[in-house]
Amino acid sequence: MHQVEMVSLEDLVPATHSYRRFIKIWSFKNVQKKLKSLEKENAYKGYGLLRLFKCLLLQFMENLSDRELAKYLQENTSAKWFCGFGLLEATPDYSLFCKIRKRIGTSVLSKIFADLRDQLKAQGVMNETFSFVDATHLISKANLWEERDEAIKQKYEKLNNDNISKFAEDPEAKIGCKGKDKFWYGFKQHVSVDMQSGLINKVAVTAANVTDPQGLAYVCPKQGSVYADKAYCVSPAPSIAAKNSCHLASPKKNNMKGKNKNLDAWYTKIRAPYERVFSKQAKRVRYKGIAKNQFTAFMQAIAFNLKRLLVLDISDLALA
Repeated sequence: MHQVEMVSLEDLVPATHSYRRFIKIWSFKNVQKKLKSLEKENAYKGYGLLRLFKCLLLQFMENLSDRELAKYLQENTSAKWFCGFGLLEATPDYSLFCKIRKRIGTSVLSKIFADLRDQLKAQGVMNETFSFVDATHLISKANLWEERDEAIKQKYEKLNNDNISKFAEDPEAKIGCKGKDKFWYGFKQHVSVDMQSGLINKVAVTAANVTDPQGLAYVCPKQGSVYADKAYCVSPAPSIAAKNSCHLASPKKNNMKGKNKNLDAWYTKIRAPYERVFSKQAKRVRYKGIAKNQFTAFMQAIAFNLKRLLVLDISDLALA
């Protein structure tokens, strides 16, 4: 004789689980409104865009590939509950996630990210009084030997950013350089972080050859002080900060007039805790093109902010 016990998925998710806390913080009502215009009747195998968006959110929270995400949804009861699947309901196949990322797109996702950020600002959780700004490299490919050989074969003296799009699989990726001898091929991610809360305020992905000072234009806050490293002390960063009514607090290079070593050391010390934004981020990108990697950056920023809110433990916070 087999014993039969009736259980619900609700009972299988611990009351203290982080996914429950995410749902308590963010109800996804505004997300559903923004996704509604993209919905197609009986499309996406009946799952609905909101549930699939939650699947993608889990993907970036847990750093999973498409295949790993499909398996995670099959086996993890908390993931099923978070995304709104029944205990015995079939979960999406890995091949669907690529289509959903394309369907949602960077434009709609940017609005979702901005809406979440604006709600946090409205509730006083984050602001733009003091901002940390920095950039990090995103590697698209480990080497370019085949591309280099093809460029030489076609009578080019060398492979560089002027001709690399003719030979590389990703025409939007470029060769970047940090310092004098650190080169990489791919993209660059620029980030602005609210220093009060540690939450990401803005994030942008550019080609690797866009300099840090140039990238400030994409993530510069609209007020307050901007704390950046010495790469930002040169043009056009000061003019970009001034245009946005910001004070640029950046150490000066050793050969610049008016360098204050004590002040620069303080700038470096006060910036140090916010480097954690990049500490666990993968430096190798999975996708080609700026748009797809910008989508990834937005999703990573949303996941980072939600996890950060759990650390801040703001009990009365409720976002639509």
